[in-house]
Amino acid sequence: MFDLKVINAVLGEMEEERGIPRERMIDAIEQSLATAYKKEFGKRGQIITCKFDLDGGGTVFNQVKIVVDEHMLKPELEDGEQESEEEESDEEGDKKIRFDEEKHIMLSTARMIKRDAEVGDELTFPLESKDDFGRIAAQTAKQVIMQKIREAEKDSALSEFGQKAGDIVLGFAQRFERGNLYVDLGRVTAIMPYEEQIPGERFKPGERIRALLLAVEETPRGIFLKLSRSHPDFLVHLFTVEAPELQSGAVEVKAVAREAGGRSKIAVYAHDQHIDPVGSLVGQRGVRVSTVMSELGGEKIDIIEWSEDPVTFIEDALSPAQVMNIKIITEPDEENRGHVEVEVSPDQQSLAIGRSGQNVRLAAKLTGWKIDIMSQKTGAELAEADAAGNVDMQADVDDEVGADDDVLENEDATTTQPDLDEVLNESEDTADRDSVDDSEEADEQTDTPEEAEREVE
Repeated sequence: MFDLKVINAVLGEMEEERGIPRERMIDAIEQSLATAYKKEFGKRGQIITCKFDLDGGGTVFNQVKIVVDEHMLKPELEDGEQESEEEESDEEGDKKIRFDEEKHIMLSTARMIKRDAEVGDELTFPLESKDDFGRIAAQTAKQVIMQKIREAEKDSALSEFGQKAGDIVLGFAQRFERGNLYVDLGRVTAIMPYEEQIPGERFKPGERIRALLLAVEETPRGIFLKLSRSHPDFLVHLFTVEAPELQSGAVEVKAVAREAGGRSKIAVYAHDQHIDPVGSLVGQRGVRVSTVMSELGGEKIDIIEWSEDPVTFIEDALSPAQVMNIKIITEPDEENRGHVEVEVSPDQQSLAIGRSGQNVRLAAKLTGWKIDIMSQKTGAELAEADAAGNVDMQADVDDEVGADDDVLENEDATTTQPDLDEVLNESEDTADRDSVDDSEEADEQTDTPEEAEREVE
């Protein structure tokens, strides 16, 4: 006899906490008892079932035999002949079986017990009840019950979370292991891989966590639930909770570009022209977007209005920078995305690019266009550029002249005919020297009065 009070308490706890139905647990108990009976008292090949009476605590064991006929059986083995591993089939392709008196009964014999018996029916024969199972049989029954409980938990989790894939779930942090965060969802434990976490975000054991249920997979080791807080859909679902316009479908999210923990851009569109799509997500005094930002640890969020015009959409996507001109270089096609050049003023260039190129990178991801940021030069800068160009040009001319002089000097050093200027200079120098010599000779020829008197004397 079994302690029905304890069994009922366990069944109630399993149904309430783990979501396993009472009928499923009773079936697991009956299968475990049948397995233990066969292990302890049964014979090889027997099919044994058990019926557990939850009201009285008694057990009824039965042996099941399947009705067969001669066309379903393989021929009997002769002495010394071994069983062939190849399966035989009849003309219709049905597989033949070897007759086993422990689990098979011939049709003629079965009709002696049950008149309307047909091939394939199951006949039950009662067995002697036993309750004194040995240690090995009890261990086998325990293993069967544990296996059935795991299968029931897996089916219960699949039925509960299988329809929640892609939605936000609430759990509690358990532990960090090799970078993965284990989250308790009540009946099962989910895993948030390192790449699906927000960089720099840490949770204490027992802390409440909201995350996106990214995938529900069934594995041989049980059910696998994958969570994410860095996925762009997590941002969309957070706004859906805060903004009724998104829940009703009046406002639609067209595109999302996100770098978790840093900055995000979201493009929205209103199907009703009387609704402000950006204002519906921002909320009164920014209360809605502030709630989402606090959930994401202070992540900055840019909300822009989606437009069919790519120029307008790209201009809004680069906010808060102010764009002066957008030039389309190539249109998008099936293989390549479009390419544009965006012209901004010098004081807006760093704002348009963003820290480490984050703003233009998110804008390109949001719009699907390749964006190049160009700075427009002011009038003073153009004048300085022209002046710098003239100076450079004059320097180039001087360099060319200097180079020609060098060439001329080299050519003069190698030629045998004197240059005209040098000849003229030499002639002038010769004339000067001749005039100086003549004057000196004239001075030498002119005598002083004393010399003249001396000569007279």
